[in-house]
Amino acid sequence: MSRTPLTKDDLRAIYAATKTIAVVGASQNTAKAPHEIPRYLHSQGFRIIPVSPKGGELFGEEIRASLADIDEPIDVVDVFRPPAEAEAVAQAAIDAGAKVLWFQLGTESPAAVQLAEDAGLTVVTGYCMGALHGRLGLGPGPGPHD
Repeated sequence: MSRTPLTKDDLRAIYAATKTIAVVGASQNTAKAPHEIPRYLHSQGFRIIPVSPKGGELFGEEIRASLADIDEPIDVVDVFRPPAEAEAVAQAAIDAGAKVLWFQLGTESPAAVQLAEDAGLTVVTGYCMGALHGRLGLGPGPGPHD
């Protein structure tokens, strides 16, 4: 599978068009990346809808058990789940009408990427959504300063 890499302008455009991010695998554990990265993105003005079967509340939002439980538009699905779950997450993102599927580092599978791209989603791999936001100069980046 040969993919055309996204340019910095493409990536900046994704952030500019994004208002709502569904975070699959969001964690309430503040020591984990699936908490720290969505917390940072929330601090930068994005609405975060956490998705985890554990339930509860995070960033002022009810934690949804699955993407199917979100009944409003989703701009980006940000994935913090193992690659073995990537195809199921990709299908759920397609079914939810997401525009972008963003696999955090090491969470994608080739089949999941192909599935999402074939359905017309923009797929981002190889970047942390929070760290790249900082590297592109769109914010300070996640860390103790935000």
